[in-house]
Amino acid sequence: MEQLVDYFLQNHDKLLYALAGIILVIELTVLGLGGPLLFIGIACAITGVLVTTGLLSSWESEIFSVGILSLISALLLWKPFKQLQGPSKVSDSSSDMIGQIVPVSEQVTRNGGSIRHSGINWQARLDSSSNVETLDSGERVEICGVEGNVMIVKVQE
Repeated sequence: MEQLVDYFLQNHDKLLYALAGIILVIELTVLGLGGPLLFIGIACAITGVLVTTGLLSSWESEIFSVGILSLISALLLWKPFKQLQGPSKVSDSSSDMIGQIVPVSEQVTRNGGSIRHSGINWQARLDSSSNVETLDSGERVEICGVEGNVMIVKVQE
């Protein structure tokens, strides 16, 4: 074990490469490529290259480099990586009723009301993003969500 510690103390670039590898493995297996360890791992790898080429020689400059490069990589790569993870708004498919067009049976507001689906009156309320305050009986609405036994509806588009 002492030999391994001595080796890494004499070869900082190899230590930085090992840290980068360990950090990236933890990031990929535990955090799923969504956490800050990714940027620290990238910074360790780049700093290791700088140490190998002789541009950095003291441990103080290596630590400073890892910190600065972590910040720079986070600033540059945060948005592109978030876009790779997919859309932030995922359509709700928790119920087969979502997307159905149904009639209002009793006036629907943001606080309550009812709709008629499959011959049954269901409790309903307006979607919070709706631009109307009330929907009168007989109007057609689209079910856009389900919260418990309450259907969230919006004006049919």
